[in-house]
Amino acid sequence: MPGPSQDLLTELEAAYKDIHAHPELSMQERRTAGIAAAWLRTHGYDVTEGVGGTGVVGLLRNGDGATVLLRADMDALPIAESTGLPFASKATGTDRFSQSTAIAHSCGHDMHVVWLMGATRILAENRDRWHGTVMAVFQPGEETAQGARAMIEDGMVRRFPKPDVTLGQHVMPLSAGLIGWRIGTMLSAGDSWEVTLFGRGAHGSMPQKSIDPVVMAASAVMRLQTVVSREVAMTDSAVVTVGTLRAGMSENVIPDRALLRLNIRTFKDQVRSRVLAATRRILEAEATASGAPKPPEFSVLSEYPVTRNDEAATRKVVAALARHFGTDQVLEIEPATASEDFGLFGAAWDVPAVFWVVGGTDPEKFKAAEQAGKLDEIPVNHAPDFAPVIHPTLRTGVEAMLAAAGAWLAAGEEKP
Repeated sequence: MPGPSQDLLTELEAAYKDIHAHPELSMQERRTAGIAAAWLRTHGYDVTEGVGGTGVVGLLRNGDGATVLLRADMDALPIAESTGLPFASKATGTDRFSQSTAIAHSCGHDMHVVWLMGATRILAENRDRWHGTVMAVFQPGEETAQGARAMIEDGMVRRFPKPDVTLGQHVMPLSAGLIGWRIGTMLSAGDSWEVTLFGRGAHGSMPQKSIDPVVMAASAVMRLQTVVSREVAMTDSAVVTVGTLRAGMSENVIPDRALLRLNIRTFKDQVRSRVLAATRRILEAEATASGAPKPPEFSVLSEYPVTRNDEAATRKVVAALARHFGTDQVLEIEPATASEDFGLFGAAWDVPAVFWVVGGTDPEKFKAAEQAGKLDEIPVNHAPDFAPVIHPTLRTGVEAMLAAAGAWLAAGEEKP
């Protein structure tokens, strides 16, 4: 399969900058979905819009053969961008908590969209080089773990052909041009909760008349840090993060409640169960110790499964990537503590899934940081200054998707 021409790269770069400058929050990706749907129709795909809300599915049938699902997520984050790029986002909107927020593509999903746009066009223009069916999925709501579930609940499995494999990729802060892969566990499970701790409000000068939820919350946050250090074996791993702690509006008013939003990452089901149970136990115990008028209220914000790569399918993808890029650019990596809902597609159809990462950091900056022992200072996904270098990241992602898909679609490859 030929790689993207310079003309196509120029067109995709323009699309990337446009999408980057006009980000949309999870399950609100109407403009981005419209761009994807129009692109697919222009290149001969049978397009279905509104799958699971704003999801787009494009089918390109090209004779007998395997069916390959290629997925890109579309949503941005409630973050104020600080990259200083000339096409940086100035967008604002309302998040899922009904709060006004800045919006930015600080995770790279804008790059994912144009990768899939490039791959689908090249496949459409080179039908003599492959056979089978391409299913292009532009997915909403990955950042909130809503999108894949919403598409599946909207009848995706019965409405579209069963794929033989599901393929996805993500830009990450590796050196641009490199591709990272692994067999088995690739990304962690992710669980997010919202917890309300209840107290009794009072004047700030009369703390004896209150049950202070701020102190309760502060104590709980500190105690939660011991879950990983004292309840998880050193041979296992977990992350517990409190990303939101909100209570009160005035310095001389003790509020009657405090709100926490927290996130937990784990790789093993047993560890996940242990950490979730410990988190609930600590929060309930702190409320009891403080004399709270009622127990905490818990609600689930999101649940991500562990992303696991099928062994046989992963070896097939890696072989294809290595043939195209060379073994020096295709590297086995350790599991990452990021989380994804991509695996739900493979699970819904009970078919193999393969997920890999593509470097997006300027190679010279990456090398300099590595030599200085400052790799931790490179902007990472979800940071306000994160933005992949466009070249060679753009070309690499398009070619990686084509190479992986080609392992099933190439002439001579028969459907099992």
